[in-house]
Amino acid sequence: MRTPVSFSLSEAQKGASIEWVIHLIIHRMNTKSSPRAPQRSRTASPNRRERAVDHRAAAAAAPTFKPIHTRRTFEEICERIREQLALGVLKPGDKLPAERELAQQLGVSRNVLREALRSLEMAGVLRLQKGVKGGAFIQQGDTRRMNEVMRDMLSLGTISVRELSEARVHVLDLVVQLACAHARRADLDALEANIARTELATKEGRLLDRVECSREFYKLLAASTGNKVIAMIVDSVTEIHMRFVYAKVASSGVAMARLGEKRRQFLVALSERDVAAASRLLRSHLESVQRMLEQDPGAMSLHVALADVQPGMRR
Repeated sequence: MRTPVSFSLSEAQKGASIEWVIHLIIHRMNTKSSPRAPQRSRTASPNRRERAVDHRAAAAAAPTFKPIHTRRTFEEICERIREQLALGVLKPGDKLPAERELAQQLGVSRNVLREALRSLEMAGVLRLQKGVKGGAFIQQGDTRRMNEVMRDMLSLGTISVRELSEARVHVLDLVVQLACAHARRADLDALEANIARTELATKEGRLLDRVECSREFYKLLAASTGNKVIAMIVDSVTEIHMRFVYAKVASSGVAMARLGEKRRQFLVALSERDVAAASRLLRSHLESVQRMLEQDPGAMSLHVALADVQPGMRR
């Protein structure tokens, strides 16, 4: 016969059980009274893509700083003088203070000042004159520096001789349009006088002088537009292009036939404000000159454009 299972506890077991129950109650009370750590919600946690977007947004909103480029002292001096020109304080023809005085005003050595003045002279801003009445004078402005840049670009291969010739044709098309609209009587008279000198040089066989007359013709034509920027571009491109013409004439002794006659036909069209006729006549002449040059590869060589200025041609 099985002995029934007894669920009664001995006194020692009862004591142990009571202590355990009390301990459990105290533990649970402490657990309830202390705040539970907040559980991190999976949905609230940003994923990697969201964090990347946040970083990009923060980067876009953050200030950016450009690298610091320290100027050399002579460059700062050049900038100061150019600022005075921009403000109208200095004008063409004005003389800068004496070298010693200007160096003291700027707080620089005279050697550094001379470097700045030479830089501005090369840029065509200043004219440095020696002697008792010498000094640094503000230039009226010319295209020498622009011509030098164009020659450098040819030398470096940035532009080609053919590109230069094409640009000249297109620019002169624009010049004709503007000249027909804006040329004054004085401009037409100046062109008339130039044509007369061209005819005289041709008659006397002074072909190189006639080339110089041609260079002057385009300068006068560009000036008649009333646009100084266009005039500078034409003067710069023409100065280099006429070197090729000069080289061709100097080497062959041959020049374009009937140049004076063609010039007069063009002047008539210009005086009558006939844009189509004037453009056609000038373009036809330019194309003839180009064909003449292309027949002599030596005349179109790069060294011709980069050579020293020939006699009778202004830099």
